[in-house]
Amino acid sequence: MPLVTISLLKGKSKDHIRAIADGVHQALTDTYNVPPGDRFQFIRQYEPEEFIYDPDYLGVHRTDDVVFIHIVAGNWRDTATKKALYKAIADRLVEKPGLRREDVQVVLSPNARDEWSFGNGLASYLQDTDPA
Repeated sequence: MPLVTISLLKGKSKDHIRAIADGVHQALTDTYNVPPGDRFQFIRQYEPEEFIYDPDYLGVHRTDDVVFIHIVAGNWRDTATKKALYKAIADRLVEKPGLRREDVQVVLSPNARDEWSFGNGLASYLQDTDPA
């Protein structure tokens, strides 16, 4: 279950924001083996004074259309799969809503199976479902 936070400047249309959310989720299903119904996303929109970034970090020029995508997901995927995810997200967001590749930034925060509880006080990905 990836937990996705999408951050961008305020002022984009609902369709624009939905296209970003849908594109990220489709990339996860295409490359990360995420089931279509496994969708948990937060959209955060910021005022310009709350959205501070380096427009040219690592030689990549970003505009105010930049979108920061933070994905918390299990650490059981290899580097090739992660690279495929980055590419798939950029490809989809270029296609719709029409972002520049340079304006798509993705950060993964991997974690272990014992660091997820989907409810009931249980470590959901473990065989042992005892909450203690």
